[in-house]
Amino acid sequence: MSRTPVEVVGRAARAADLADLDGAVVDCFACPRLVAWREEVARTKRAAFREQEYQGRPVPGFGAPDARIAILGLAPAAHGGNRTGRVFTGDRSGDVLFAALHRAGLANQPTSVAADDGLALTGTRIFAAVRCAPPDNKPTPAERDTCAPWLHREVALIRPSLRVVVALGAFAWAAWWPVLRDVYGVRPPSPRPAFGHGAHWSGTAAPELLGCYHVSQQNTFTGRLTPGMLDDVFVRAKQVAGLD
Repeated sequence: MSRTPVEVVGRAARAADLADLDGAVVDCFACPRLVAWREEVARTKRAAFREQEYQGRPVPGFGAPDARIAILGLAPAAHGGNRTGRVFTGDRSGDVLFAALHRAGLANQPTSVAADDGLALTGTRIFAAVRCAPPDNKPTPAERDTCAPWLHREVALIRPSLRVVVALGAFAWAAWWPVLRDVYGVRPPSPRPAFGHGAHWSGTAAPELLGCYHVSQQNTFTGRLTPGMLDDVFVRAKQVAGLD
């Protein structure tokens, strides 16, 4: 069990494989504010899910261990991943994301409603920069930094196959640059490339980075992010990854 930032660093570094890492992530209690929030949400629940048991724990990554495409999000949703225990599962953001992955041939089904629903991804792994649901979807800088070793170790474990990262939103885009330094030994670009939908960064000895507006209801309900825009991003990701 990890209860301090130092313990997170040590436990992440010791993870021998993805299964070991996932188990360690779920057993993290290092950020008191996030622990209190995720557990409070799990106790009070949303009315629509009052008969369900919430996981109320950190949410590990999900997908292929030999992924060529990684999708990096912000954090689990309070009544989505925090409830189901699987990232982008059980909420409307996940509905949009997995429908797009299915259209792209990267998921075997267009929905993700529960951890045992049979969903499988092809050549793709999904994870978040912060592994606990944060209040108002806004982790603090300290919480982001405490959680970073989980992300860095996960990328290190899939490094042999990883070719491209799709950053969902500006938070995920910013979270990628420390990975370059800590996992790939590559100095992040200065100044940092600006985030935007369709933004693209390519360096040497590291995966390419694609920007995509987050699949939040705020973006999808207003038309800022359309299904066609998502499809274009995943077409490009497949091309970079050699999966087209």
